[in-house]
Amino acid sequence: MSGISVGMTVWSFMTGVAMVKSGMSVTEAVLMSLLVFAGSAQLAAIPLIAAGAPLWVILATAFCVNLRFVVFSLHLRDYFMFLPRSRRLWLGYFTGDVTYVLFTRRFPKPAETERQRRAQMAYLWGGNCCNWVFWQSFGFAGIFLGAALPQRWGLEFAGTLALLAVTCSLATTRMRALSALMAAAAAVVLFALPYRLNIVAAIVVAVAICLALEPMRRPPPPPAARKDDDAPAGAGPAVSSPAPGAAHAGGAHA
Repeated sequence: MSGISVGMTVWSFMTGVAMVKSGMSVTEAVLMSLLVFAGSAQLAAIPLIAAGAPLWVILATAFCVNLRFVVFSLHLRDYFMFLPRSRRLWLGYFTGDVTYVLFTRRFPKPAETERQRRAQMAYLWGGNCCNWVFWQSFGFAGIFLGAALPQRWGLEFAGTLALLAVTCSLATTRMRALSALMAAAAAVVLFALPYRLNIVAAIVVAVAICLALEPMRRPPPPPAARKDDDAPAGAGPAVSSPAPGAAHAGGAHA
């Protein structure tokens, strides 16, 4: 897991640079990195904060960007319901995309014994701590170095480029690529909306279109199922001859 955490340092460094180059002070950027700890939400909220958008717009945008964590939480519920609520909240703050994927790949099922629970907790906390340390260290480096570099270098766009590279790497299927293109097109068409609401609207449009197209991608039913569907109503499936004692047993229920 440490190897992937090292790879995430480029993204964290660029997120730190983007925060200070978008008008935030060093103190504000450091606090946001510590309190939010979500690169995609930070990059989505930075232009809204710089534009003076209302708080509800910023919160709604961050909520939409982080909706995937709702799915993650539902999946991990069976793993950690034995923990008190406070410890689950603490664990949720540290758990990110990378640690979630690696953890569920290594442990496809929840633990059944106390020893398995300890092993799962040790693996997850080890990955979380490694990821947090690398993310915050290089994020702070980006914040302080970005504050020291001149504005004319235009490094504030680097964070957007980093997020774009991550998005392209996730478009591994046709449906994912289509959803990204639909969201990008909708964001451009709706760019005139106030408070950067085009971002929220683009997410809604992409999700709606993909949900409408999803049934078309389902594979056709197998030949046997199609034959049953084509049979006349009331025909029912073929019934084999009952065993000698089965007729008596069935009559007892009638």
